[in-house]
Amino acid sequence: MTQVSTETVKDDEDGLRLDRWFKLRYPALGFGHLQKILRTGQVRVDGKRAKANARLEAGQTVRVPPLPEVPEGDRPAPKRRVSAEDAAFVRSLVLHEDRDLFVLNKPFGLAVQGGSKTVRHLDGMLDALAGPDGERPRLVHRLDRDTSGVLVLARTRQAASQLGKVFRSRSARKIYWAVLHGVPKPAQGKITAALAKVAAADGEKVVPVDPNDEEAMRAVTYYSVIEKAGQKFAWVSLKPVTGRTHQLRAHTALIGHPIVGDPKYGLEEIAKEGRELGGIENKLHLMARRLVIPHPRGGTLDITAPLPEHMRRSFDKLGFDTSAYDMLAEADVD
Repeated sequence: MTQVSTETVKDDEDGLRLDRWFKLRYPALGFGHLQKILRTGQVRVDGKRAKANARLEAGQTVRVPPLPEVPEGDRPAPKRRVSAEDAAFVRSLVLHEDRDLFVLNKPFGLAVQGGSKTVRHLDGMLDALAGPDGERPRLVHRLDRDTSGVLVLARTRQAASQLGKVFRSRSARKIYWAVLHGVPKPAQGKITAALAKVAAADGEKVVPVDPNDEEAMRAVTYYSVIEKAGQKFAWVSLKPVTGRTHQLRAHTALIGHPIVGDPKYGLEEIAKEGRELGGIENKLHLMARRLVIPHPRGGTLDITAPLPEHMRRSFDKLGFDTSAYDMLAEADVD
């Protein structure tokens, strides 16, 4: 593209970050060049300079400067086709489907997105869920690799925009189940501890910091003990008000009761004791059990995921009975 153009943000692009909008409109545009034209003010939104993380609104105009031609050999490679095995696998995860979204039961151990050491991941399988027009579902929130449970995908760009606003506004009601080492006291409580990301030997993690620290991210979690196995283990409900990276894992460890099987935030001696005394598998015992959100077309979407197999075996061993627990009552507890 050798001339300046002015593009209008479409209805189904409402809520997109500016850098993401460029990536969708101009997939061959390199990251470095995009940052340069943003930094030098060549990109304007409604006539004003804008940063990469600016959220666009339908009807706004974007000034697009001349963009370099990309040689044929340097253009992005076509997407890898999903194997028949992976296609069948991802379809087997669907808990709910309508014309706006999918809800999946993400399994333990499967990363949502790829990385330098992650080749097989959910995002790489989503072409198997593409509609007749070839549009693939979009991720609108995330779960850690070893956290299982409810995960929502948008089927259209417009649904992605609306659902993205739901998760950013914290109007989504998220209920997690976990098994903790020990029994928190009191049985119900609120954990308020600001978190900040730091580098760790096994990758990124979060640590509690002074809330006035410039890197601090406000983080709030409500917890409630549902059942306990003596004083060794507790089945708890966790309700994050905020959605920080590793928030539930860091918060439960902070109060001295890390999640069973957590290699990053669990205390080594406690994890060892759990294996010896309870016969509990050394896998993260955390799942996104239930999600209640406004549906893009109105009304409410309320989805519950089943226990992953390793947690089901642990519940059986510890005598935790999910059939005796009233999920509707839980949703009303603040």
